[in-house]
Amino acid sequence: MATRMTMADLQLVDPGTPGAQMVALLQEPRHMTTAWATTPEPGPGEVRVKVKWVGVCGSDLEAYRGTRQPEFMTTPMRLGHEVGGVIDRLGPGVQGLQVGDRVTCRYVWGAFAEYIVCTPFNVKVLPERFPLDEISLIEILPGIIHSAELAQIRHNSRVLIMGQGVSGLVLTQVISRYSPAVLAVTDLKERNLEIARRYGATHTYRLPHGDASTMETIGNDFPDGFDVVIPCLLEGDGMVDAVDCCTTGARIVLYGCIGVCHKPFDWFKVHRRRLEIYATEPRRDIDMRRFFEEAVTLVCDGLVNTAEIVDARIPLDDIQQAFALRDSQDNDIIHVLVDCERS
Repeated sequence: MATRMTMADLQLVDPGTPGAQMVALLQEPRHMTTAWATTPEPGPGEVRVKVKWVGVCGSDLEAYRGTRQPEFMTTPMRLGHEVGGVIDRLGPGVQGLQVGDRVTCRYVWGAFAEYIVCTPFNVKVLPERFPLDEISLIEILPGIIHSAELAQIRHNSRVLIMGQGVSGLVLTQVISRYSPAVLAVTDLKERNLEIARRYGATHTYRLPHGDASTMETIGNDFPDGFDVVIPCLLEGDGMVDAVDCCTTGARIVLYGCIGVCHKPFDWFKVHRRRLEIYATEPRRDIDMRRFFEEAVTLVCDGLVNTAEIVDARIPLDDIQQAFALRDSQDNDIIHVLVDCERS
C-alpha cells in the first residue's frame, strides 16, 4: 500500500507555468535542488494533499549522503515522507474523508513538494485544533509502537535504546510507558540525553565518538547486558555493537541499523547468546492502521511530544540548507521541517 512519487510521476515544466508546483529533487549525493512540475490530480479512490510541513527523516538523510541504496532509489530521486498537510481535493469514489481535513501521511515517498496524491490508506485525519507543524512526526510512531510490542517489555526488563536522534527520542517516550525496570539510552550529544531523561530514560550515556563501543562505555553499570536492545542508528555497523550489548536470550528490535554493515558480523555470537532479531514494519496493512490510530491517540492525549525536538523550519526553495543542517555534526539541531507551502 506504499505510494512512491518517482521521477516517472513528474512532468517537468518551465517556471511560471500556470498550475505548476515546486518539487525537490536529489540530483546526486549532497545536492538537493528544486524544479517545477505539473500539479497532480487525484484519480478514482485517491486524495490530493496540499503539503505544509515535511520532516527530514533519517532515511532521507541516508539517501542524501549516498549511503542508502535500495533497489528503487536512483538519482535524480524524490524524497520526503513525514507529512503534515490538508486534503484539498477528492477523487471519485472516496468516502469519509473531506476537503479541509488535516492529515498526516504514512508510506508515501516524494513528499518534498507542494502537492501529493495518495490513497485513503496513506492518510490519517487529525483534529482541526492540532498544529500542522506537530503532525509530521506522527508518521514514525506506528513503527515505534510496533517495535515496543515486539520487545515484549516486562516490569523487570532492562532495555537499551542506542541513539537519541529524532526516532530515538520518540521511542524513549513510548518505551517509558511500558514501565521497564531499566531504560538506558546512548547518544553523542548531551542535549539529546538531557531531553531523554525528561522523557523517561533511567540511565543516559554519552558516547565519546561514533565508533565507540557501547559496552565499553556502559559495561561497568550493566556487565550482563540487556534483555531488549533497540538500535536507532542509521548505519548498519551499529548492529555489531547491538549484539555485544545483549544478555543471553535477549531480543534485538531493528528500528534502525538498516544500512549496509561494513564490519565483520559474528553470527555465532547471535547463536551462542540465543538472541532473537525482529524487523519493525508491520506485516499486515490492517496492523499498520491500528498502530496509526494508536499513534494519533498518544500525541493528541499529550503522551508523546512531537514539537519540542523541531529546531528549524526551512522553506522548500531552500531545501539544500534544510538537508545540510540535518546532516551537520557541528550543531545541536535534532529535527528539521521543510515548509512546502508557497506563499
